[in-house]
Amino acid sequence: MGEPHFHWYLPTSGDGREVIGALQSAGVIGTASAHRAPSLEYLTLVAKTAEQLGFEAVLTPTGTWCADAWITTAALIPQTSRLKFLVAFRPGLITPTLAAQQAATFAQLSGGRVALNVVTGGDAEEQARFGDRLSKTERYARTDEFLQVIRKAWTGQPSDFAGKYYDVTGAMVLPAPSPVPEVFFGGASEAAREVAAKNVDTYLTWTEPPAAVGELIDDLRARADKYGRKLTFGIRAHVITRDTHEQAWAEARNLLSRMDPAIIDLARARLAQGESEGQRRQLELNADRDNLEVYPGLWAGYGLVRPGAGTALVGSHAEVADLIEQYRAVGVDHFILSGQPHIEEAYWFGEGVLPLVSRR
Repeated sequence: MGEPHFHWYLPTSGDGREVIGALQSAGVIGTASAHRAPSLEYLTLVAKTAEQLGFEAVLTPTGTWCADAWITTAALIPQTSRLKFLVAFRPGLITPTLAAQQAATFAQLSGGRVALNVVTGGDAEEQARFGDRLSKTERYARTDEFLQVIRKAWTGQPSDFAGKYYDVTGAMVLPAPSPVPEVFFGGASEAAREVAAKNVDTYLTWTEPPAAVGELIDDLRARADKYGRKLTFGIRAHVITRDTHEQAWAEARNLLSRMDPAIIDLARARLAQGESEGQRRQLELNADRDNLEVYPGLWAGYGLVRPGAGTALVGSHAEVADLIEQYRAVGVDHFILSGQPHIEEAYWFGEGVLPLVSRR
């Protein structure tokens, strides 16, 4: 195993002391917990906190309910000096040559502090909101072509590509970025796994018990081998870590106690309508509301009201460090973490867990 990479999260839809996002997927923005607006001032505080604590990068989400990732992270370049920005975007909404140019410009202005998180999209309603009417299968086929065009454009040499979704002539970016930005990508479906195996640097998955994550990694490694490629792997999770086991789980229970059962029902019904295989797997983890600890130290409470990543690493600092080691053992290299609120929880993890992991 190489050195682990720890990243934090930029809450561009707002922040608070409860699990926010409960109503976003139902078409209502935010919840009562989102007391901290995603202003440039507040996001600067989160970014500076992550940088000070030693996180490598911050993931910036994409979608209706959050600020545009490119503009937000570009505004944070002069506010930081070492922190990288993992910029999430949907490939079908801009051309691949433009995306390659945006990433190269960002790399030039920031001193190489950018990576891409390519989000194909697993919700037809969300895609339609941006004018994208392709089926899920077609979206992944388009992403495959998109990533091929980007890779060629980054070489700095004119290149042509003729596919079903893109037909470009002389695509290139000058100056060519060096090093080339890393490409992160997630998706649990068959189509998504093939796109990852052929095109990306790091495959991301929402967090499940270590054995299930290990099975995904083994499958992706075998697929990548067919193309003569090697991938790294990452998980996206929340974290609740405290000085003691009891304190951490008390906070998890506190978060759960403030979730309205009616909102849970509403959110789950809405999320069940999506096309995402990863989201379906997350919903399976929290199907039994009386048994949300789906693996020792892995709590599925977030997913009751929040789309996307629905699980949290919960426990004392030593217990969370132990759980991280279990994920490392099955092949996880990157940990993209978050917590409520994002400044305070970053300190709990950065001061409590990171030193333990470093010493090990």
